[in-house]
Amino acid sequence: MKKYFLHMTVFFSGMTALAVELSAARLLGNVFGSSNLVWASIIGLILIYLTAGYWLGGKIADNNPYPQLFYKILMWGSFTVGLVPMVSRPLLRVTGNAFDQFQMPILAGAFVTVMILFVVPVTLLGMTSPFALKLLTKDAINIGKTAGKISAISTLGSFIGTFLPVLVLVPLIGTYRTFLFFSSILMIVATIGYCLYESFKSWLRFAWMPIILLLLWLFGARGTDKATKNLIFEGESAYNYIQVIEENEYRYLKLNEGQGMHSIYHPMQLNYFGPWSQVLVAPYFNQTSYNYKSIKKMAILGLAAGTTARQMNAVYGNIVIDGFEIDPLIIEVGQKYFDMNQANLRIYVQDGRWGLSHAEGDYDIISVDAYRPPYIPWHMTTLEFFQIVYEKLSEDGVMVINIGRSPIDRSLINDLGTTIQQVFPTIFVMDIPDSFNTILFATKQNGSWENFYNHYNAFLGTDVHPLLLEAMAVTILNKQSNPEITRVFTDDIAPIEWLTNKLVIDYFLSGGLKDLQ
Repeated sequence: MKKYFLHMTVFFSGMTALAVELSAARLLGNVFGSSNLVWASIIGLILIYLTAGYWLGGKIADNNPYPQLFYKILMWGSFTVGLVPMVSRPLLRVTGNAFDQFQMPILAGAFVTVMILFVVPVTLLGMTSPFALKLLTKDAINIGKTAGKISAISTLGSFIGTFLPVLVLVPLIGTYRTFLFFSSILMIVATIGYCLYESFKSWLRFAWMPIILLLLWLFGARGTDKATKNLIFEGESAYNYIQVIEENEYRYLKLNEGQGMHSIYHPMQLNYFGPWSQVLVAPYFNQTSYNYKSIKKMAILGLAAGTTARQMNAVYGNIVIDGFEIDPLIIEVGQKYFDMNQANLRIYVQDGRWGLSHAEGDYDIISVDAYRPPYIPWHMTTLEFFQIVYEKLSEDGVMVINIGRSPIDRSLINDLGTTIQQVFPTIFVMDIPDSFNTILFATKQNGSWENFYNHYNAFLGTDVHPLLLEAMAVTILNKQSNPEITRVFTDDIAPIEWLTNKLVIDYFLSGGLKDLQ
């Protein structure tokens, strides 16, 4: 029985180790974002801590091959896992404010400090496998077989630990209690194991550990993750950390590190002077003399909380709007806090590319604004994707895509523009004032700026909605030259992460202007 319990212990230890790594990414992502730079730092440091644990566990096991010591180490490991989010929380709350002001010394110091907090629990968890191997090895003949079994069991646990926090626990109970969940499970396993080899009376010396974990379950995880003013909603999904802020009757949807406004709502206002309203002007590069009420159908890839849908509905009436949003919690937030309840809005909780490829099509406008900050999903930047968009547009259809840039770097605009021009005959570019956003329009028909000016002049003095005229004026005033011809992104090669990482670095070096995405 003890032998099989050791196997079970290795399973839960492996599960906890991977769960800690993924939960660490979410813990830090709430403040520092989910860029590849953050992920690489977390994974790299966790691997270093595990390496130290493997070495230290083997050394201690050779000198002291006692199961009591093994489970004592595991109890400390499980206990410190539960402490990490609670110890880091005050620091992360302060860091959240520093991020808003881009106080770089505080940000760098906070990141290093929080990562140091993982040294003890991850190193202790790394000691499990070599120590268990020592305890289970009876003779030299069985070493290979036993080592393979230990590795297989630990890896199976890691497999469970990869999916359980992301798909179930974080959306259900939050990041902090996810740490506590795995900490508590491992504490139970370690306690049972210790009592199997020692006595319950001896274990009572460590009874304070589960008591503290219980108190943390009851009292330690309350409150908001960030010290954000005017916060009216905070939640976590499998995809995002979500906040809703309310100031002067305006509501803002923020995700993860909170550096972008993904949706805005005001009960009496429609123009928010951002990328959303620029979608309205897409059809007017075409030669066709449009009646603005002839726009019948559109798709939004990256619906968020429905700002674009609300504006489209106000300007174009009861048109059919297909909104694709991968995060179901954002949909709930949009319906509750952003009045995303239009009868003509058909919501699909799907990946944008997959959903569009299976949609009926014949859209007059397709808006692509599916950022997972700070990245555009790479599969929505390729030649193959834009071919799908082209096929799903009506004969006079237009694609609109929101692209990030820095004050000195337009390389992403150039690459996407080059890729899009392999599919669409004409493209047009404008910059959103006071932001890092560029809007690119791509028409199926040969369009022109002259067509756009003609439509604008024709609409003056008519019953066209003022929001459309305002958006058209902003487009004209912020017109840009077409991008340079550079490279084409494909499903095989689309180095979006490299380009975005460079933009992120420029973003910091430029002093922290907001709204990169």
